Amino acid sequence: MCKGLATLPATCLKSAKVIKHKISFLLQKPDPQAADHKQSNEESAAAESTPTASEVKKWEESFSHLMNSQKGRTVFGNFLRSEFSEENMDFWIACEDYKKCSPLELETRAKQIYQQHVEANAPNEVNIDAATREETRQNVEKASLSSFNKAQQMIYNLMEKDSYRRFINSKLIQDLGQTQTTTVQEKNNKKKWDCAKNMQELSAGA
Repeated sequence: MCKGLATLPATCLKSAKVIKHKISFLLQKPDPQAADHKQSNEESAAAESTPTASEVKKWEESFSHLMNSQKGRTVFGNFLRSEFSEENMDFWIACEDYKKCSPLELETRAKQIYQQHVEANAPNEVNIDAATREETRQNVEKASLSSFNKAQQMIYNLMEKDSYRRFINSKLIQDLGQTQTTTVQEKNNKKKWDCAKNMQELSAGA
């Protein structure tokens, strides 16, 4: 019986190293089931974030449907980004979040939004008239949940009358409709393939 590594033959030590290496490799090798599970989760997440054909149709019906949809705001925000006008959506969302602030947070958050989006030469300045800008500045000095209501409504109207019209006629919406058609076809083809594969396996087992 071996009492220590020093007393083992060289061939024994070499074999032990090989075995250790193989074990390490197996431990690092991803589990096929785990990989499949991860891929399945990623596919599920992608499916959840992809709008359905009925959702896209709703967005085309009215701007309010679009803005009341989380997916709609995300897609529209991407469109605005392509037009270099994403500050409008960012401001609108910031105002919506502001309305949920606690009384202790109002003053600090109001100043942040004003400095970021409203004051002249702000980093993400939105396009509002001078009178509304001044009124908003005064509102921020005495912050309340309605401090940005007028400015927010003005930006909402601007997006609806301007960007939204281009959005519903854009290639982005057309591509989404095409994606929905392709996705349905792919799902149908996958079902047919899975059915045929199962039949082959059953036939082979018989």
